[in-house]
Amino acid sequence: MEPGGLEWLLVPMQQLVSWGAAGAMVFGGVVPYIPQYRDIRRTQNAEGFSTYVCLVLLVANILRILFWFGRRFESPLLWQSIIMIITMLLMLKLCTEVRVSNELNVKRRSFAAADSKDEEIKAPPKRSYLDFDLNYFWHWSKFTDYVQCVLTFTGVTGYITYLWLDSSLFVETLGFLAVFTEAMLGVPQLYRNYQNRSTEGMSIKMVLMWSSGDTFKTVYFILNQAPFQFSICGLLQVFVDIAILLQVYLYSHFPQKPVSHTAHPASTKAL
Repeated sequence: MEPGGLEWLLVPMQQLVSWGAAGAMVFGGVVPYIPQYRDIRRTQNAEGFSTYVCLVLLVANILRILFWFGRRFESPLLWQSIIMIITMLLMLKLCTEVRVSNELNVKRRSFAAADSKDEEIKAPPKRSYLDFDLNYFWHWSKFTDYVQCVLTFTGVTGYITYLWLDSSLFVETLGFLAVFTEAMLGVPQLYRNYQNRSTEGMSIKMVLMWSSGDTFKTVYFILNQAPFQFSICGLLQVFVDIAILLQVYLYSHFPQKPVSHTAHPASTKAL
């Protein structure tokens, strides 16, 4: 009777743990950005956060969703990508609004063309049809420009995936690119901290949550026998997180003189 009674108790417990792990995978990835979002909203200063982090995550999760069509992995990972895309768009919207409101230079930089009736463009009357300047890539003045860029990328990669969906080599490469791009998530923040010789303005809570979340995620990949690309790149992501935490320690205990980056507008702000 005892073994049967114990099994009766363990089965629902295992089911609850499984649901909890799946829920943590779906929503755990966005939790680190909550304190950063609140800090930016409270201080009206987004200088400490690199929106290239948003770019990396948007690309990675769009590719991951496309990878799902070629190789069906666990649905929690699919939902995680959808939730992350929504979260990154919200972060981009806030950062763009804050940056534009704080900038003295109101010159419009856009991804796609705007006609002469655009209220924000006063002069000159003539402008190029496509105001796409690599020097100002991902540094545009309106949130809609970021949305247009994301939709364009999704459309192009989606069409290519549709054409090559029957190729296992293409599908596996797509999966690797998806998780490898996500593994590079912390690199923009790592480089930004190196440029500034400081981690001021960056949410330490965000990085700690990155590290714990990435560790949990990697273990989840291994235990659930996710495609091998997930496990390998998960480990790489943990190493990048550790490097950022080392920067926090070094720059707080051994302050360094910040390096001036006034030569180029895009280098002074990664937003």
